Amino acid sequence: QSMQKVIRDVTEQLTRVGEGQKQVVNFADQLKNLQDILKNPKQRGILGEYYLETVLKNVLPPGSYQMQYAFKNGVIVDAAIMVDKRIIPVDSKFSLENYNRILESRLDSPERKKYEQAFVADLKLRIDETAKYVKPEEDTMDFAFMFIPSEAGYYDLLINKVGAIEDDTRNLVHYAGQKK
Repeated sequence: QSMQKVIRDVTEQLTRVGEGQKQVVNFADQLKNLQDILKNPKQRGILGEYYLETVLKNVLPPGSYQMQYAFKNGVIVDAAIMVDKRIIPVDSKFSLENYNRILESRLDSPERKKYEQAFVADLKLRIDETAKYVKPEEDTMDFAFMFIPSEAGYYDLLINKVGAIEDDTRNLVHYAGQKK
């Protein structure tokens, strides 16, 4: 009887381990699916816009923002926040490829410097793209927000870990504020 109890307990534990392994494999498959989604720029953009809308829903009252706001010339910004009679355009930008390459490279590798420069160029381009939504003639503020749905990337920009401009002591956040 003692032996049967031990065998039953071991069998039950092995069954639980097997179920746990199935859950781990399922979780790994889901992560791979997410990784595949993030590889596609179009899908990544849709995910960024969804995340932006979720943030706006959570922090602003209904009716104080509009998703996919169209300007008179047909240009559409991802979101517009209404403040009094003015508009703050918000565009979601998800530059991920070169940022991931930075994270995957060694700190002292020559490739890392190349990836950092490419990432800075990506973000400068995104800043310039976001600037086109500043349209005072259509009651926008004299600035627009660029929403970066990658917390790690955004944080690295804020602390100047990534995005320091070589020929200047400024960073990309300053570039965005001063130039655009």
